[in-house]
Amino acid sequence: MMKLRVLLGDHPHTAALKSGAIASDLVEMDFAQYTPTNKGFKPMVRDGAFDVSELAIVTFLMAKAHNKPMVMLPDVMMARFQHSYAVTNPAAGIATPRDLEGKRVGIRSFTTTTGAWLRGILANDYGVNLDAIDWITFEDPHVAEYIDATTKAPAGKQIMQMLFDGELDAVLGEKSDDPRVNQLFPDVATEEKAWFARHGVVPVNHVTVVSRELSDNHPDIVREVHRMLQESRASAAGKSPSFNDAELTRSIELITEYSAQQGLIPRAYAIDELYDHVTNALR
Repeated sequence: MMKLRVLLGDHPHTAALKSGAIASDLVEMDFAQYTPTNKGFKPMVRDGAFDVSELAIVTFLMAKAHNKPMVMLPDVMMARFQHSYAVTNPAAGIATPRDLEGKRVGIRSFTTTTGAWLRGILANDYGVNLDAIDWITFEDPHVAEYIDATTKAPAGKQIMQMLFDGELDAVLGEKSDDPRVNQLFPDVATEEKAWFARHGVVPVNHVTVVSRELSDNHPDIVREVHRMLQESRASAAGKSPSFNDAELTRSIELITEYSAQQGLIPRAYAIDELYDHVTNALR
């Protein structure tokens, strides 16, 4: 039996796995504890801290761009529509997405997956000039090699408090029903429905990756990990995002295109480049 270092969030589709209800004769999983789970993404990318890891899709794409030794499994950990994660200060006079141009927009890190999805949506569906926005960021990218040219928020400042205080005009990547903010998209449900009708995808946020060493040297273990993930997902039927290969491919191709447009990665990778011969066979 091989003991694996594993980072997975607490999702309905990981509950059976993390409780031990899904067992294996080949694999023992040693689960790392990070709250929130994305706090573990930096050690995964920078130090290879885990054999199996949940990872934001944009972080994975950027990791690939810098030859980090990991490959993707066809196991989605998180997916959601993004339109509700954009809020504005009412005093900023932002009535439409294009009103963001010339404004100060806060985002936790320029490389967050929600941010990349939203910027792609703003640019491609609403004609927003992303270069006309003053981006204010609060955290470093998970991938250390990426050169972040955004404006850094003053030390100690909190993103939502800056929005409340009028030091930011809008924030991407945060969801809030605080009466001091407006929604960038007032009718979120209608926007999401229309966006899905245009693109036919649910945006993927987090995927699952394995270390290249594990895949190269222990393909049977990688296949077993995938089996366990699938079995755990089946036990939570209807409570978790489920994608067939075509749906997953369309979603990842779109966020890859957006990431390339935004300079997060040097080019839009083909879907087959994100898998290796072991994980590709699991699709």
